[in-house]
Amino acid sequence: QVQLVESGGGLVQPGGSLRLSCAASGFSFSDYAMRWYRQAPGKERELVAAISWSGGSTMYADSVKGRFTISRDNHKNTVYLQMNSLKPEDTAVYYCNVNVNDMDYWGKGTLVTVSS
Repeated sequence: QVQLVESGGGLVQPGGSLRLSCAASGFSFSDYAMRWYRQAPGKERELVAAISWSGGSTMYADSVKGRFTISRDNHKNTVYLQMNSLKPEDTAVYYCNVNVNDMDYWGKGTLVTVSS
């Protein structure tokens, strides 16, 4: 079965950096686009970044452009989110997502808190 396991969250000061990882299993990872979403307290879940199956194409929400970088390692079945210049408004639970055969799969998420 499809499994997505996020890691790398934590508490960081404004201006700091974190690297999130999402380990995937149960499907042919290199055949699918991958996405990172986030959900802040009291807000709807929003798409943060996406990457094509090959890694050749990426997209970012306007709020994170120039600060976040999505990447993948198809040999390790892992997708990453490098987050730099973090702001308090980046505080959220970050989720990894894949759509396989028209079904969305989600990890349990990893909490990122940006605070001084």
